[in-house]
Amino acid sequence: MVETIVKGNNIKEYFPVRAGLFSSIKDFVKAVDDVNIEIRKGETFGLVGESGCGKTTLGRVIIHLIPPTSGTLCFMGSELNKINKSELRKLRPHMQIVFQDPSSSLNPRMTIKQIIGEPLKINKKFKGEALINKILDLLKTVGLDEQHMYRYPHEFSGGQKQRIGVARALALNPDFIVLDEPTSALDVSVQAQILNLFKNLQKKFELTYLFITHDLSVIKYISDRVAVMYAGKIVEVAPTKEIFREQLHPYTKALLSAIPIPNPRLKSKHIHLKGEVPSLISPPAGCRFHPRCSDCKAICKKTEPVMREVHKDHFVACHP
Repeated sequence: MVETIVKGNNIKEYFPVRAGLFSSIKDFVKAVDDVNIEIRKGETFGLVGESGCGKTTLGRVIIHLIPPTSGTLCFMGSELNKINKSELRKLRPHMQIVFQDPSSSLNPRMTIKQIIGEPLKINKKFKGEALINKILDLLKTVGLDEQHMYRYPHEFSGGQKQRIGVARALALNPDFIVLDEPTSALDVSVQAQILNLFKNLQKKFELTYLFITHDLSVIKYISDRVAVMYAGKIVEVAPTKEIFREQLHPYTKALLSAIPIPNPRLKSKHIHLKGEVPSLISPPAGCRFHPRCSDCKAICKKTEPVMREVHKDHFVACHP
C-alpha cells in the first residue's frame, strides 16, 4: 500500500474583508473552500487552474505557512492543527517550498552562501568548514559551483536564481516540497532545464512534490496525478494520463481544450467559456461552475456536487 504523506479533509481558508472606520469584518474571501486532498509519498501531484482559483493558498496551507481556517491537515502522520509550536518546528525541515518569483524570494543583501547556509545555521546542522562544504555540495547538486557562492542574487539570471531557491529548499533534506509555479517566470529553454532538474532530484532524494501551475504542458510532463481547481474548489482528480485521455468535468474539458496543437493542419477544438470567474467573496449557489457551464441542469444551480469516483482513482465533483 502506498504511504500518504499529506492528507487534508474539509480544508477552508477564509480571509476577512474589512471596511469602515473601525475596520470591522464585512465578509470573507473564500480562497480555499472545503477541499479534500491526498498526496502519496514519492509522487508529483499536479495542481492546476486559472489564476486566482486558490492554488497557491492551498499550497501554503498544506505546509502551514498559513494555518487553515478550519478542517484537518495531516503531514507524515501528524495533525498540524493540533501540534504545538515546538512539534511543528521539528516538522518544518521535512516540508519546504520553492516560490514562483526567484528574484523576490531571495534576499538581495545576502550572498548565496548566506542564503543557502541560513536554514542550516538556524537548525544547527553544520558549522565552520562543514557548513561551507555542505553549501558547496548543494550548489553542485543544482548545477552551480564554488564561484557562485560569494555573489549576490542580482548577479544571476532567472534560471540560476531558481536553482539557488531549489538548493535552499534542499538544505534540510526535506521529504516534501511545494513547487509554486517554479517555471512560470523563466524562458522556455530554461524551463526544460529546471523541470529535468526537479525530476533528477526527485529520484536522487526520494522527494514528494506538490507542483502548482497553470501550464498544462508542464503538468503533462512532470506529474503523476492531477487535481483541477476552480474558484476555491477541487473539481476533478485523476492520474495524469487518464485526465488527458478523458475529462469528466466540463471545466477540465475547457481547460485542456486550450492547449495549442503543434500542427497547423489540425484545427483546434477550443471550448469558449461564457461569463467570468465568480467572486470568491460571494460565489454562486450549487456548483460554482454552473453560470459558465453549457451542460448546466436545474440541480446544478441549487445543490453542490460531491466528489465521486467514476473510474479507478478518477474522481469528479459533477452531477451525473
